Amino acid sequence: MADNTGDTDDEQKEPYNMGCDDLSNHWMPDVDYNWVEVTDEFFECIKDLELGELLHDEMFGLFEAMSAIEMMDPKMDAGMLCNRGNKKALSFDQAVQAGTLKLDDLTAPEQIGIIDSTLACIVSWLEGHSLAQTVFTNLYLHKPYQIEDKPIKAFSICILKIVEIFKDFVNRAMVFEEEDFQPMAYGYRLVPDISEARALGMLREVEEELHRRLKGTRARMAECRDALTQREHEDLLALYSRIKFTRMLYQALLALGPKREQSSLSDCQRFLAGCTEVLLILQKTTYRGIKPELPPGGGGKNDHPTIMGFDPLVNQRLLPPTFPRYTKIKSRDEALEYFEELLNRLKTVCKITSYNSFHSALDFFIEFSRQSPCILSRSILQLLYLPTCSKVLGTHNFVDVLRDAAKNFISPPALMPKSTLLNIPQAKEYVDTFLNHCVRPFGSLIQICGHNRARQRDKLAHLLEEFGNLQDEAERMDAYLHSLSLNSDTPRPHLACFGTWILYHTLRIMIMYLLSGFELELYSVHEYHYIFWYLSEFLYGWLISALTRADAFLLEQEVMVESQKSRGSKKNKIKKKKNRPYGREITLNQAIQNMCGGYYRAMAGFQLDGKISMPHPEFDSEKVRYEHRFGPFGSLLTPPPMQYSEFKEMTCLTPCKQTSSANLYLTGCEQFHQARSLLEMITNPDQEVNNLLKIAKTNFVVLKLLAGGHKKDSTIPPDFDFSVHYHFPIIKLV
Repeated sequence: MADNTGDTDDEQKEPYNMGCDDLSNHWMPDVDYNWVEVTDEFFECIKDLELGELLHDEMFGLFEAMSAIEMMDPKMDAGMLCNRGNKKALSFDQAVQAGTLKLDDLTAPEQIGIIDSTLACIVSWLEGHSLAQTVFTNLYLHKPYQIEDKPIKAFSICILKIVEIFKDFVNRAMVFEEEDFQPMAYGYRLVPDISEARALGMLREVEEELHRRLKGTRARMAECRDALTQREHEDLLALYSRIKFTRMLYQALLALGPKREQSSLSDCQRFLAGCTEVLLILQKTTYRGIKPELPPGGGGKNDHPTIMGFDPLVNQRLLPPTFPRYTKIKSRDEALEYFEELLNRLKTVCKITSYNSFHSALDFFIEFSRQSPCILSRSILQLLYLPTCSKVLGTHNFVDVLRDAAKNFISPPALMPKSTLLNIPQAKEYVDTFLNHCVRPFGSLIQICGHNRARQRDKLAHLLEEFGNLQDEAERMDAYLHSLSLNSDTPRPHLACFGTWILYHTLRIMIMYLLSGFELELYSVHEYHYIFWYLSEFLYGWLISALTRADAFLLEQEVMVESQKSRGSKKNKIKKKKNRPYGREITLNQAIQNMCGGYYRAMAGFQLDGKISMPHPEFDSEKVRYEHRFGPFGSLLTPPPMQYSEFKEMTCLTPCKQTSSANLYLTGCEQFHQARSLLEMITNPDQEVNNLLKIAKTNFVVLKLLAGGHKKDSTIPPDFDFSVHYHFPIIKLV
């Protein structure tokens, strides 16, 4: 419909008076509405448009088309989904009055089906969907106090308490993004008036009653093993296992909560082990619960539970007026598999309390994050370690943790107990101020490891700015402490200890940032050559240098301490061979450096042979891509960023540097062989070392074949297989 509104002259002369006068007596202007029917004309005009086409006019462009929201359109109005079909969404009270929701005398299959579907909804919520579209599609959770069936009532109350604990963990850890978790409760109360002890007591009462009934059916089966008793016994066992699993899961979460003590973690491990044991019965008995209705027409699967007590549209009108996010509830089997993985992750998370040094704890965080854990386990790991939330190493002060970390890494003289620098107030104050400045960047580094992998990359780029400032401060402090040590009675070179410590972590962040691009599949194949070149020629070289410096300084200090102890003693002692503190880490990084060099030369050879698809020159600029990939490094002074012009100068094939692809393959082959030799030197190799060794051996063979002319005339690009390792692929010739 179109309207033509005519404004009168009187309306312009006498405006509305919106004061305290009686509006009924106030003069209202006369307005003429001349409506014109345009429906037929509109449908006649759109006959020439294909599906998906938009009419473009001077007064109606793309902006107007995107702004033209049609009211009551299901795509734009989430509430309209409730009006689809003949079935009306019923609330808890309406369903009870209609007789579609039973509050008492539920059969065991009905109880099992409700419990399994609820667990599936919890898993879907933990994977990023809203509570309104997952957990609270269960009508029993809306008013659990009115439920008369004891097992479902106790289960429903405990589930609400578990949801509250989950929300508390995630909200306190603050490592979630909008795609990870939605904490909004949409006005639902999570039974705050029920205490933890009372909720557990209700579950125990049900558990004991079911256990007595199980004994009765077991006794009847011993006398007469009929099919009816057998089925009743199996149903009771399945229901009993689910109640027990819920109770132990709740107790394990309470042991990890803010009120935990040191002994609570051992209790948590015990409850988690019990959950794992009972979960096996749940996985074997999912078929015993009532089945959801199939979609109309038969066949296929339903994306939401449609059994008694569940309505996927009951909360549709509570959603905000945005594009509704389609929610697919996990199947029962998938949900139980998720809980199995969650229990294993929680067992791993509890191990963080056994790590006594910051560096080992940081390695634990990084390794755990590579497994892409769920938001709940990531949050609990943060709360178990970060001193702002819990006790760490017996202290509430993160400064003390970092002080021990610097001392263990390189033992700066300013932190040693008998150092003369401790007697200088200015030096002590300088060191304390520096360590206080370290709290935020290092705390952020730990917290970043709790975010999902994609968000980590963005946050690492910003964190480099803070570490750049720390590096500058560390170098100035080292120079100051070095001057003080030279003026003391017992001069002792400081050797840039704090600067080396900060540089080590800065380089690790830079390497993590670059390698995450492979894991997230951000790089095109034609970009691999300068990524691996930067890692090989620059970052890993600096990292090995920093570790070697720290290694040498620690050995020097150890020799100095032993010489002081033996001074005055005339006995000749057998000199023991000193173990290099960072020998294993240096060897591993040297191997990876060689592997990166091998990849770079392989990529250079592939480009010379035309086996790598390059972007069209008109739409590509390697300089822009290079600066984009390494842009976050521009804020650092140490190490200085490698500019694109320097990269081209060091890698371009000038007449005096002309080489063939065969020579490049041969050089890369030698580097993979060197990496293999270094990896084989590592004693007690872990899984990562074994994977790297497998990759180095395979790529050595591939490049050796290429150097010999294998498939030289083939233009088929090679395949890069990242299945063995996140960051270092196996080169395959297709």
